[in-house]
Amino acid sequence: MKIGIVGCGAMGCVYAGLLSEAGHDVWAIDQWQAHVEAIRDNGLRLDGISGDRAITLKATISPADVGPCDLIVLATKTMHVAAAARDMAPLIGEGTLVVSIQNGLGGPDAAARELGQTPVITGVASGFGASIRGPGSAHHNGMELIRFGNRGGPVTPELENIAETWRQAGFKVRTFDDIDQLVWEKLICNVCFSGTCAITERTIGEVMEDPDAWTVASTCGEEVFQVAKAKKIAVDIQDSVAYLRDFGEKIPNARPSMLLDHMADRASEIDNINGAIPMAGKEVGVATPFNETVTALIRAKERRMGVR
Repeated sequence: MKIGIVGCGAMGCVYAGLLSEAGHDVWAIDQWQAHVEAIRDNGLRLDGISGDRAITLKATISPADVGPCDLIVLATKTMHVAAAARDMAPLIGEGTLVVSIQNGLGGPDAAARELGQTPVITGVASGFGASIRGPGSAHHNGMELIRFGNRGGPVTPELENIAETWRQAGFKVRTFDDIDQLVWEKLICNVCFSGTCAITERTIGEVMEDPDAWTVASTCGEEVFQVAKAKKIAVDIQDSVAYLRDFGEKIPNARPSMLLDHMADRASEIDNINGAIPMAGKEVGVATPFNETVTALIRAKERRMGVR
């Protein structure tokens, strides 16, 4: 299968590396010139739970260099999805499928609005704790779960074939008929740790160990759980705090992407993660004061940083 990874940041590198090792013709497509050149010249250095090695990989900043793909993995941050999707025309041919994998809410919908008739699969990755070490180098703390679901429809044989492609590359994959369950089971984890880790500048494990930080983080997650229940989303969660603690204990040394963005002096996805919860809560009459406060603090921090 010919696969284009659009947005080869930390998670994009994990996807590209493992799918390439499984024998697919994989292209890494990213706007970071030094990153692309390092991958082309020295291979993709991928280390973490799946081992430490350099993986030979094609890389470019231009989709026009790649041509039509069987599968496109759109792995940019949510706020960059629309622009990336508009630039993907050279990658799309007859039968091309797109998997859009982002944190928070709205990424796959933004991709679908730009791509028209090209099918967009919703993907959600959890428990990887990936980070970029430098140009051409990425690390992943864990290999927990990839979730896939069709937008507006049930699981199909075509979706199962895509899922099996990822399983054969070493990923644990589940497919979902209920796309809301798919998204919200990950969203609760994103919301719990992203904002609090970014504010405190601590890892997931450090936030869990600090009683005050954990109160903020777990209550942010509990607010998501209450919103999901009010929206009648069938999340498979009985105790939100236990669910979040179990998630965090698997990747205690990980830094969420929001913290990594701040460490690199970049704007974060706050508006699509913690910032999306107050609006969702208002729609169903659920108060979300912790997420409102965390969102306000992140926005204030980013204004001080000069990235907002």
